[in-house]
Amino acid sequence: MFHHRARPSVATHSVELLRRDGIESVNGESVPLKRMVAIGLGNALEFYDFMISSFFAVQVGHAFFPAELGARGLLYTLATFGVGFFMRPLGGIVIGRYGDAQGRKPAMMWSFGLMGLAILGMALTPSYSSIGIAAPIMLLCFRLLQGFAVGGEVGPITAYAAEAAPHGHRARYVSILQTGQGLAVLCSGVIGYSLARLLSPGNLDAYGWRIALLLGVLIVPIGLLIRSRLPETLGMAQAQAAREPGVQSPWRVFFVGLMVVGAGTIAGYGLTYLATYAQDTLKLGAQLAFVTTIAQGLGYLCGAYAGGWLGDRLGHRRVLLLCFALLLVLMLPAFVLINRWPTAATLFLVTAVLSIIHIIAIVCMSAFLVESLAPSVRSGTFAMTYATGVALLGGTTQLVLKLLIDTTGSAFAPPWYIIVALAAGMLALTQLRESAVGGGATHASHG
Repeated sequence: MFHHRARPSVATHSVELLRRDGIESVNGESVPLKRMVAIGLGNALEFYDFMISSFFAVQVGHAFFPAELGARGLLYTLATFGVGFFMRPLGGIVIGRYGDAQGRKPAMMWSFGLMGLAILGMALTPSYSSIGIAAPIMLLCFRLLQGFAVGGEVGPITAYAAEAAPHGHRARYVSILQTGQGLAVLCSGVIGYSLARLLSPGNLDAYGWRIALLLGVLIVPIGLLIRSRLPETLGMAQAQAAREPGVQSPWRVFFVGLMVVGAGTIAGYGLTYLATYAQDTLKLGAQLAFVTTIAQGLGYLCGAYAGGWLGDRLGHRRVLLLCFALLLVLMLPAFVLINRWPTAATLFLVTAVLSIIHIIAIVCMSAFLVESLAPSVRSGTFAMTYATGVALLGGTTQLVLKLLIDTTGSAFAPPWYIIVALAAGMLALTQLRESAVGGGATHASHG
């Protein structure tokens, strides 16, 4: 996992492509920021799918599990989604290492194509009433494929963003990925809200959620076409490797990163769960619950690039620690507010503020961990770190939060789980030093 080196032919070819395209930066070649939007489509599709699946978890449960299960159908649905996360480490190993050996671009092409295939399969799988037990089995298979693709996507795509950036702009380039996430979350909120208004509850169960997923699949051919035209960055990164003093032991980054990624994703999926929380715990309608999804999307859009700018100016690790601390302090008061005043305005305000802080943290976390790794192991190690952290800690968040509420009978169990995760993540961060590459005062002149 940590010792694969790219072939010289890949490095040479990629540098030639970059030079042919006339792409230059402070320390050599880089990709223009406007072209980075293309690689953000993969992250956008991942989050669109996750948000649609999360919001329509109740409806998906009705479609794929027998009616006599009642409320347990939601638990089974969340468990099915959670199992998909355990395929992410395998995807990180296979596609992530492929990105270190053959280049970031071909790895991104494979992961994006598989992701689109999995989402299409889920949208077209017949319901339990039509094919019986085969329905949840097929849903599980497509969810496993989707988890494999997403696990393989995150390493090459984040490595590409960091390597394509000019000197001192890494977090800003990485923030393009999170901006895509914000746009996807916002689109899922708008589409879901519109479907909830236009369709009856029965039609939402039957086909409303399928329409939402199929709309996301439409961007797959466009994304593949744009990605096929991108230059490779692996050779450029290897040529600059000697000038990167922030590189640390990949095993150290991996084990520390597990806790940091886990904390960040638990907080993020905790915010995503607010849409289900509003329906299942606060007993609000589907339309009102979608306010949280729209607020999260807007928060991500507003905070992503600002997070990149702050990280590049002040240091990625420093800003990450500050954001984790803010989330830790604000999480319990946020849940108190939405329980005491369960209105659209309260849900929107709470979700938007927490989402802005969270996305700043994720931008800086990604830039910090990636820049801490040598180019020859960057894609595979980051993919494994992120995928394993999400699978073991973040991916089960929604299921755990639902179980905590059911077991304790308390609507305030979720924030305490998130608080403990954030505290553990902050403690883990003390075990990695701030990298001199891409952040802090050293690069302030390039901001």
